[in-house]
Amino acid sequence: MDRFTSENASSADNQQERLQKIDPWYISGFVDGEGTFHVALARRTDLPKKWAIIPEFHVSQHRDRALVLEEIQTYFGCGTIRENHRGRANDVTRVFVVRNRRDLLDKIIPFFRQYHLRSEKRHDFQAFAEIVSAMERGSHHSDEGFLSIVRRALQMNGGGKYRKRKIEEFSEESSETVRQTPLEGEDTVRTA
Repeated sequence: MDRFTSENASSADNQQERLQKIDPWYISGFVDGEGTFHVALARRTDLPKKWAIIPEFHVSQHRDRALVLEEIQTYFGCGTIRENHRGRANDVTRVFVVRNRRDLLDKIIPFFRQYHLRSEKRHDFQAFAEIVSAMERGSHHSDEGFLSIVRRALQMNGGGKYRKRKIEEFSEESSETVRQTPLEGEDTVRTA
């Protein structure tokens, strides 16, 4: 085995060892500062309510320090890492995103119930956990449940001031349950 192969093997072993040893309390603290529990609303004319409710867990980091996102992804065994704000010329951040409801229910939510957040973000987590659980029960399929989830989602993350879509009106007479108003200059997915 040459020196290069030996160094690469050692480096891979060290990285694997480091990934296995990541402290769950470190993850919780990191997410307290750099993470978001977010519920996106996406226009979907093929759905009965014309909107999809998309719970998302995000953690962002500068691309030069994105290794920590890989460590968190490895710890949870789910999610994807991608450019944050894709398509921007000055993109310098990466984001770890988990959208799969099963992963949220089985991995993300139980983790943060065990390794509590310390900041006010814990309130967003609680709302997020309630929304994901309500969706798992199918609550979003009824008009009342759908509106309840949307209202709860809008209370998250500072009252929704960083959201792409703002709920302006709920109308039982309208064929559209909710109407969108994009906020100028915002991306479809906004992280902390």
